Amino acid sequence: MSNQIYLAAPFFSPVQKEHIQTVQKLLGQNPTLNAEKIFIPMEHQMESEEFGSFRWQTGVFGSDMRQVHRADAVVAILDYKKDTDGINQPDSGTIFEIGAAFEANIPVIMVQFEHDQELNLMLSRSYTAFFNGNDEIKKLATYNFNDLPTIFSDVKVF
Repeated sequence: MSNQIYLAAPFFSPVQKEHIQTVQKLLGQNPTLNAEKIFIPMEHQMESEEFGSFRWQTGVFGSDMRQVHRADAVVAILDYKKDTDGINQPDSGTIFEIGAAFEANIPVIMVQFEHDQELNLMLSRSYTAFFNGNDEIKKLATYNFNDLPTIFSDVKVF
């Protein structure tokens, strides 16, 4: 129950923040996690520094990367915005965090609220488990973060 989670996600709109709250609540119900050990980057934005300044950038980046590397797993919400063809394009910061976790052999648990979306090949091969769609996402409350079983998705790859 001491597993630490890094919750990677975009937080630029009310819907994105709602997705974070939904996932945070489900993870908080999970008996293999400690709700107090869920790191949510939007809650750690170096408010002491001017937003966007070099010091702010350095502080936020350093903090986020330390937390990714301290995590026992990264939970990444992929829903961000759709391109002109209606395909979901995950947030570039979230993708970077996924790559950093994968390279450090930290399991990545991917979450996508909208079920009928395609997934980039690189992302499709870098996850340990994928919760695809609102019904699947609810299973985050019971997923075993101690054993981290593989859960594949039938999501289309591009």
